[in-house]
Amino acid sequence: MSRAFVKEDSNAPEPGPPERPVSGLPNLVTPRGLRMIDDEIDRIETRLAAGPDAADEAMLRRDLRYWIQRRASAQPVPHHPDPQAAGFGAKITISRGAAVQVLEIVGEDEADPAQGRLSWTSPLARALDGAEPGETVELESGDSIALLAVGPGDGG
Repeated sequence: MSRAFVKEDSNAPEPGPPERPVSGLPNLVTPRGLRMIDDEIDRIETRLAAGPDAADEAMLRRDLRYWIQRRASAQPVPHHPDPQAAGFGAKITISRGAAVQVLEIVGEDEADPAQGRLSWTSPLARALDGAEPGETVELESGDSIALLAVGPGDGG
């Protein structure tokens, strides 16, 4: 039999889970976002210390590499108690037609649309960046967004 069809290293371990993608943009974080990263690292280290099975351990180690990298690249943005314009860390109230939403602009890892936390890298946050209450911005989609109010975010 030709060696071309024989697996060279049949005893090699299965490859682990693929690495989590890391954004190439600055890793801006609110004080809450920085605490969240630290808490996630602690949680994973605790689970690893408990001796998970091999599959869980591979996933946990992958996730730990991700969070350690995110911690190392974190750029904390201080809490602003009285923002005058939409931007990182601000809580904004917007309207799209008749729908009104309150959103907080936060870091990528802290974003949670269901909780009203919008990543600063999202198209909506970027379109509103620097806008002041009373201004309307046009999105590339053609939608108009009115900025009704700006206040301090909860991420402090």
